[in-house]
Amino acid sequence: MFSSFSAGPARGRGSARLAAGALVSGLVATAALAGAGTAVADEETAPGHSGAAATVGGLKTYGTAVVHGAAGDQQVSAGLFEMSVEGGGMLQTYCVDIQTPTQKDAKYHETAWSGTSLGVNEDAGRIRWILRNSYPQVNDLAALAKKAGVRGRLTEQDAAAGTQVAIWRYSDDIPVDAVDPQAEQLADYLQKNARNEGEPKASLALDPPAVSGRPGELVGPVTVRTDARSVTVSPPADAATSGVRIVDEDGEPVTTAADGGQIFFEVPEDAAADTVELTAQASTTVPVGRAFVSESRSQTQVLAGSSESTVSAKASATWALEGAIPALAARENCAEGGVDVTVTNQDDEPFTFELAGAEHTVAGGASRTVTVALSEDQPYDFTVKGPGGFEQRFTGMLDCLTRAAEIGTTTHALTGPSPAPVALADTNLAETGSSSATPWIAGTAIALVVLGGAGLVVTRRRNAPSGD
Repeated sequence: MFSSFSAGPARGRGSARLAAGALVSGLVATAALAGAGTAVADEETAPGHSGAAATVGGLKTYGTAVVHGAAGDQQVSAGLFEMSVEGGGMLQTYCVDIQTPTQKDAKYHETAWSGTSLGVNEDAGRIRWILRNSYPQVNDLAALAKKAGVRGRLTEQDAAAGTQVAIWRYSDDIPVDAVDPQAEQLADYLQKNARNEGEPKASLALDPPAVSGRPGELVGPVTVRTDARSVTVSPPADAATSGVRIVDEDGEPVTTAADGGQIFFEVPEDAAADTVELTAQASTTVPVGRAFVSESRSQTQVLAGSSESTVSAKASATWALEGAIPALAARENCAEGGVDVTVTNQDDEPFTFELAGAEHTVAGGASRTVTVALSEDQPYDFTVKGPGGFEQRFTGMLDCLTRAAEIGTTTHALTGPSPAPVALADTNLAETGSSSATPWIAGTAIALVVLGGAGLVVTRRRNAPSGD
């Protein structure tokens, strides 16, 4: 285990519901505008996820649990995953959505609860309490056992299994028990004592992730949100030729920033219409309770521990000589069952756009958010269209419910796509239920099953009740 892992700071109590989620991994869409208000449609834009990005490395510390269903009992592996962070660092996570398979070597990115099943889960805050009050955040197992009233010795495997079982009871609302008595006693203690805690803030985000303006102006501001002590700010890749600088409100160059700091794009007066992007990067521990999702339909994870890890975020700036200057951003909003598309218009004149078969207008100097209603677990593909050929396309898959919530807890054992079995003897990823190639063996296999957290992609690419 990682003895250096620690919890990030809490952020107070959350609201009763998450009416609108945070930006899906900082995903941004912008379009460059040409002179005379004519928009030039952007080509496919790569996603710019905020926070940590990591690759799942396997289920490392775990025990066994039993899921009770109408068709019989199913044994599953229950415990801690490890992930390696791009740029350096390691994460420990537990999973939610017990019935969705994990994909081998899946790529994950940090995101807000709102884009996952946690965004519509009234017990999400209790899950965070469990994460902050059990293993590995509490790594004195003797003390944890005493506090939980566990009779007998509590091993790392027992602690991990008991913690995961308690999480599943809140994340999936299913009847599940740990096989080991000590793990089961811990799970019962955690479930009974869990209290509501607020959602942790992002390890690093830039707000807003897209801005627009005129040449010769300071375009922004973009505000840094982070727990890191300092953030390194890198200018656009073509800054030397475009002349665009990253500065503060006084026009002084910015290479580093802190939480709450505001940065601007300084665009030369003679610059042709264009869009550029800056990158912010830091090293910090990711706050416990942050969600991690994959775009390859792999199980959603919640953070249990973090080493010092590399986190990053991007923000873009668009400018035009004249006409409307829209900046577009999109986020998945599970509370509303769709994707929020926010269009900000920095021009004095209104900007009219078409989305989902309807026409919308944003007044000059204003912004407007339109929610596109979508079907659960179904791919979506829609385009924002504006005057002069302006287009920006969004694709992805909305995944806001656990499979148990979709199909009902009384039939979960045998309904839906078949999860994979687990060979309990070994701990490598392929043998701990992460492979989706092997069929489920009912009643006897040890299965680890997990979520498809496909986030919102710009092509080329449940909170808790009040505490007791």
